[in-house]
Amino acid sequence: MNHLVFKQFELTRGFFIGTVESIPEEIIDVKPEGFNNTIHWHIGHVLTITEGVISYPHKSTIHLPENYIELFDTGTRPTEWKGDIPSVDKLILQLKDQLVRLQQIPSGKINERLDNPFNGLETFGEFASLVLLHEGIHLGQISIMKRMIEYVK
Repeated sequence: MNHLVFKQFELTRGFFIGTVESIPEEIIDVKPEGFNNTIHWHIGHVLTITEGVISYPHKSTIHLPENYIELFDTGTRPTEWKGDIPSVDKLILQLKDQLVRLQQIPSGKINERLDNPFNGLETFGEFASLVLLHEGIHLGQISIMKRMIEYVK
């Protein structure tokens, strides 16, 4: 795992987990006005979408419970949640486990062409770069939400 994309996964995921672990439990499920989701949802969403990249083109959550797609896929909302909702602590453990699995992907896979290109992205490395951008965007959302919630208190 000596490729830049894998190093970026390690750095980005480290920042993501560090930020999430610093958030007080009492605000994790608060939905600020103007937002569709909670910090809790963003954490599960990043985990679930990244898992989708690992298994692309299949929407598989082989390493996650089956209901994660229903809970955290694009377009879902915590107001619609039903059933077993994972705790943030559980999601953080799964984020850490997922990083270990990402680090075990052979570096040769970076140049592997996708059977089904995604939005003009043709290799696994290009697709992985999109996931890094996605995780960074949600890290920013979480940080903004945390500040807004704490400011209103």
